[in-house]
Amino acid sequence: MHRVMIHPATYENCRKAVDRAFELFPQDITGKKVVIKPNVLRVSTAEEHIVTNPALLRAVVEKVEDMAPKEIIVGDNPGLFNYGDNENSFSKTGLMAAAKGYYKNLGDTSRNLAFNPEYMPEIGVSKEIMDADILISLPKFKTHGLTVMTGAIKNSYGILPGAQKARLHKLAGSPERFHEVVVEVFRLRVPDLFIMDAVVGMEGNGPASPDLREIGLVLAADNPVAMDAVVAKMMGLDPGRLRFLQKAKAFGLGDFDSGKIQIDGDFYVLPDFKLPPLGGEAIAGNCEIQKLMNARAEVKPKADPELCTACGACVEQCPVVALTMKDSLPEVDEAACIACFCCQEICPEKAMNLS
Repeated sequence: MHRVMIHPATYENCRKAVDRAFELFPQDITGKKVVIKPNVLRVSTAEEHIVTNPALLRAVVEKVEDMAPKEIIVGDNPGLFNYGDNENSFSKTGLMAAAKGYYKNLGDTSRNLAFNPEYMPEIGVSKEIMDADILISLPKFKTHGLTVMTGAIKNSYGILPGAQKARLHKLAGSPERFHEVVVEVFRLRVPDLFIMDAVVGMEGNGPASPDLREIGLVLAADNPVAMDAVVAKMMGLDPGRLRFLQKAKAFGLGDFDSGKIQIDGDFYVLPDFKLPPLGGEAIAGNCEIQKLMNARAEVKPKADPELCTACGACVEQCPVVALTMKDSLPEVDEAACIACFCCQEICPEKAMNLS
């Protein structure tokens, strides 16, 4: 039996909900490395509510501080197109201040992992995510034009640095297959705890819709399928119709059956909640968005000879050994490059351009 917490909250008093989440889903944090991953789509303001609110992040950080961890790291890899802009995204949203000095650019280092060869044989994942003893995911209650909703499972798509997200969008080829890709990425490192910002949610054509919804809740769970099932039902959706939940259940990641989920709190369906089309047409049918994703998927790093000092940092950090020094300049093997752009993030001279 899975359990999902539904707790009333404002951004001013959300620490109470966070305390309750840790009571229901205890975490052995003392002496451990804890990574906290909010949902940071792109540069925006907190008032746009397209990212996890800074108040919830701060409440979670302060709760974890009280539990004597060895180390705390706060980070994410924003959006499909915002490589190299992690700090700016955190700063503008207010999440940098809320991180209380624990922010780290998760794009700086990547670990290469085997992946589903139907898409890519290998993929780069932020090293700090894979090294975490405890991983806490802070999704946002939002719709999404391609996956209908974004929640516990979709938030883990941000463990991929660089343009790999765009490349996988392109390789998936259809909304249904993209649902499956999201689950394939998620199961590379399943978070230990999920605490969702549903104080102000988003409806309409998310994940960056202007249609906001006052909900006044914080949700929590230690099972992603159960959490997303509850969110889907609150939106008026049958979770069994969502391909990513079907796939996650098939992988043994949880169950969306109501009889397998215990609610701690008051469940209710949000009246007249606006949803994007269930088939993913909101993004898949938009030619301009598809062109942009395809263009980003083809981007590769190239060294600027005027700035490069041949220090070799990019070569050392490349998780797939796609860079070699040639005539004192790093050169990329385009066939081997997985577009994680760790080389661009790590370069001390900012000499790696993306083109």
